[in-house]
Amino acid sequence: MGAKLRVAGLLVAGGVAGALTTLQLQAVAQGSLAPLPVAELRQLADVFEIIKSDYVEPVDEKKLINDAIAGMVSGLDPHSAYFDKKSYKEFRESIGGKFVGIGIEMSMEDGLVKVVSPIEGSPAFRAGLKPGDLITRIDDTAVKGLTVDQAVKRMRGEPNTKVVLTVFRKAESRSFPVTIVREEIRMQSVRARMVEPGFGWVRVSQFQERTVDDFVRKVTELYQQDANLKGLVLDLRNDPGGLLDGAVALSAAFLPPDVPVVSTNGQVAESRATFKASPEYYMRRSGSDPLRRLPAAIKNVPLVVLVNEGSASASEIVAGALQDHKRATIMGAQTFGKGSVQTERRLGPDTALKITTARYFTPSGRSIQAKGIVPDIWLDETAEGNVFAALRMREADLEKHLAGKDEVKDPAREKAREEARKKLEEQQAKSKEAPKPLPEFGSAEDFQLQQALNQLRGKPVLVSKTAGERKAETTN
Repeated sequence: MGAKLRVAGLLVAGGVAGALTTLQLQAVAQGSLAPLPVAELRQLADVFEIIKSDYVEPVDEKKLINDAIAGMVSGLDPHSAYFDKKSYKEFRESIGGKFVGIGIEMSMEDGLVKVVSPIEGSPAFRAGLKPGDLITRIDDTAVKGLTVDQAVKRMRGEPNTKVVLTVFRKAESRSFPVTIVREEIRMQSVRARMVEPGFGWVRVSQFQERTVDDFVRKVTELYQQDANLKGLVLDLRNDPGGLLDGAVALSAAFLPPDVPVVSTNGQVAESRATFKASPEYYMRRSGSDPLRRLPAAIKNVPLVVLVNEGSASASEIVAGALQDHKRATIMGAQTFGKGSVQTERRLGPDTALKITTARYFTPSGRSIQAKGIVPDIWLDETAEGNVFAALRMREADLEKHLAGKDEVKDPAREKAREEARKKLEEQQAKSKEAPKPLPEFGSAEDFQLQQALNQLRGKPVLVSKTAGERKAETTN
């Protein structure tokens, strides 16, 4: 059992993230399309009264109503949700790219919080935390035994409050305490660097409100270092999606003006639209086009897009648009397959619905729902092959997912995942150690990035000999 839990923990940052993050289209609520079912609503009221009067203990009325709404929405599909006051605040923070905390990008390693990177200018950055540091205690609580969410919750809090971290630094073989004062953090969803002379790497980890501005700034910095870039790698691996206008803008950065990027189709008129590579389709309320600051050379720079099973939603829109217009070579693995659009419907000042309102389609008319974007060149995760790919969840694995076009359930899919899970657990039981985690994206050990660079250089690429297209699947 312990081995199974450790294996599962290694997968959270990829496929599950893709399952939980969605696109956003802001819209006003529409009127009812049909008469209300009076008899059923009366039955709902009767159940409410029975629970109030007969349940073994008194039940809070507001909680009953909130639970009824949440149950009604969750029964639709995996991406529709009801937000109460607390969850709505967290949701707005996630798409706004702001929260109160210490400011680290993190993962879990051997049950401890591993600092992937301190966010530049954050309290953690100023306190001297470094990539690779392991956090063993948060105040008086040992990190081992905590889930990722529990660890994050303990590091976040109110502005101007203190948290004491116990840090183990491998390079120095020592542990030491660090006291950090929490403050509002602006997450950086874009990272970039020159991986070698003439070749740049830009990673987008999520599509948030600041992503386009951050992307423009990072790409401009690359061109300031080398005005004659020979190639660019756009890394969308494990990018779970986010805001639709961000996906349209990022696609427009590389495409000719006015070409279609994505179209949507749903029940109400506002959900039927085509979004093009033009400012009016991605500009926010500021009224200025953030892409005007980009170097003109970005329109023609040779481009590779890296994707994997954790690339979902908005990142699939970008990959699909660039693939359809033959603007980039898509490399990696078949993506998550979330081809639906969610709209936020405000119910009050601090509650809302996130409800699926449309399916989206690539410029050529492809629906990727429950299928995903199939790469032009398949890559394994490492030079030794795929370690975790078969285990990752995809849209087609989620209960109540929207059916994709011409879906047929493939029983071999679940069998392959179970066999891969058993193999990993057997290997772990024999070695007494957890499987070696995959290298950090963008590092010198990043096998897929090296293959992308080989593609741009015109050198041989180590193409996967085992990976093959997975068809859309569902129960009928």
